[in-house]
Amino acid sequence: MNNNKLGGVIAAIPTPVNEAGDPMVDVFLTHAKWALSNGCDGLNVLGTTGEANSLSTEKRMQVMSAAAQHLDQSVLMVGTGTPDYETTEKLTLYAAELGYAGALILPPYYYKPIRDDALYSWFARLVAAVSETDIKLYLYNFPAMTGIRFSVALLMRLATDFPDKIVGIKDSSGDLTYCRDIVNRVSGFSVFPSSETTLPTAHAEGYAGCISATVNLTAPVSQLAWQNREAAVTATFEQRLKDLREGISGTPLIPSIKYLLSRRHEDTAWCALRPPLQPLADQDRHDLDAVFEQLKTQTQLSL
Repeated sequence: MNNNKLGGVIAAIPTPVNEAGDPMVDVFLTHAKWALSNGCDGLNVLGTTGEANSLSTEKRMQVMSAAAQHLDQSVLMVGTGTPDYETTEKLTLYAAELGYAGALILPPYYYKPIRDDALYSWFARLVAAVSETDIKLYLYNFPAMTGIRFSVALLMRLATDFPDKIVGIKDSSGDLTYCRDIVNRVSGFSVFPSSETTLPTAHAEGYAGCISATVNLTAPVSQLAWQNREAAVTATFEQRLKDLREGISGTPLIPSIKYLLSRRHEDTAWCALRPPLQPLADQDRHDLDAVFEQLKTQTQLSL
């Protein structure tokens, strides 16, 4: 069994689509390679930023296959969770077949409330389905979207019973008290907050890194923070990192990421969105143009 786990600066990479909504694989790969060459330790393919839940199973598999064919699978995580079990199992097994290091799994979020015992049974079934593969499972805590928050008691139970399979969590709630509680109570569990602003204190807090949408743009400075996580960073450096993050996320996040990538790669193909997402307003684009100028200077930041 492969015991390697993902860690460090991981970009939740967006999925470029054409006007018909079909994935544009070549455009996707261009950015993926840029990200891995400019500070990212790994990529989270087809997460929320990747508009996965707006794509059909077939389109998701198309993106998964392209990424696995052309990128280092050992640094790839892919979102495979859906409300129905069969599709989740199908996508997770496909990810394992393609050689992905990890699968990021949303809980089955439609029927609520859902008890811990029911969630445990659902994930135990998935573990059994992928037990003969090397893929690791990471839970995706995003209660604003799913209406479900993984209890720490459930995480302890899953990590204890399936230590070789269920190995970590991405938290998109922004609740760092929750993240610290998991670190302290779930031994050996990889905890990934969703913001690179946590990287300067990642060593002290026990985080495995971050999985962030804005890292698609802040990768160079984020990697600098990660590499120096055991050292104190200046208040100026920490504030600039926060300013970049807030500047990008101050407007609708996924359209903003795509707009800024269209600027970075000089490719307007990045601006297309899958419904129900909508294009940015003129003022938002104007504000992001100012952020883009700040991003150009990130490699000049020092600790």
